[in-house]
Amino acid sequence: MSATAAGFRHELAFYTDAASLLAVTVPFVRAGLAAGDPVLVATPGPQLALIRAALGTAGDAVGWADMTEAGRNPGRIIPCVLQAFADRHPDRRARIIGEPIWAGRTAEEYRACAQHEAAINWAFAGRAASILCPYDAGRLEPGVLAEARCTHPLLVDGDGDYRRIAGYSPAAVTERHNKPLPTPAEPVAVLRYDLDTLPRVRRFVADQAVAAGLAGDRVADLQIAVTELATNSVAHAGGAGTVQAWCTDRHLVCEVHDDGWLADPLAGRLAPAHDGIGGRGLVIVHALCDLVLIHTTAAGTTVRLHMLREAP
Repeated sequence: MSATAAGFRHELAFYTDAASLLAVTVPFVRAGLAAGDPVLVATPGPQLALIRAALGTAGDAVGWADMTEAGRNPGRIIPCVLQAFADRHPDRRARIIGEPIWAGRTAEEYRACAQHEAAINWAFAGRAASILCPYDAGRLEPGVLAEARCTHPLLVDGDGDYRRIAGYSPAAVTERHNKPLPTPAEPVAVLRYDLDTLPRVRRFVADQAVAAGLAGDRVADLQIAVTELATNSVAHAGGAGTVQAWCTDRHLVCEVHDDGWLADPLAGRLAPAHDGIGGRGLVIVHALCDLVLIHTTAAGTTVRLHMLREAP
């Protein structure tokens, strides 16, 4: 399935300073506005401010999102940002600038970001949409820049010239980052659950979240997320599972493991149709948590949820 088929374009641009960022992003936005396309710019705040200032009053017709907030969890970017915007304009070509990777992302976050960039190609295949992803070549690691060439089929430069990228291989990126999650060094609390003990999951999560200092609404969010996963274990993944919890300096982490297999790389990264039944559980998990990491094989699946211990 080609990422450029049926009108979808997933474009990569490298920049090193404000001028080179604007050289690729502003023409992209202006071309969309001139064509009457809906346009969204979702980048970290400093880049957002630069692009908005360069557009002047034309920016009033553009949607804006700070990716450090909207995309803090990379797994929520497609369903809650990109797809949500495109779905609001079903009969028009959506033009989106999305910058999910910036200097300062942790290695854990980058793992989810790389899988996100790969998943875009399948999520939007066949849709009339253009998504441009700027990468800060002056600050990001060489390996990150190299992998970006694997998840984008098109490279655009500051002169507006496009060329196909020979190393395009999103499936390889997805598989490369589908690796076992590291064993926590911190003390771990454990609860084994099945159909009869499923109600205990909510209390277990609440106890751990309160002890970690999460605010009341964040406790509720984590309860919902873990309960979604545990309920799915009971219904679709062998009838049982294990939830673990521990604290790091920044996060309360809850991990759910069961015997299921998430064979679809878009599982949880693409919101189902409004009239669809099911398929929303993992999307809800991504929407509620600050970071979600997944390792899945035919032997079982581990989903690790991170919640910031202080309000973001």
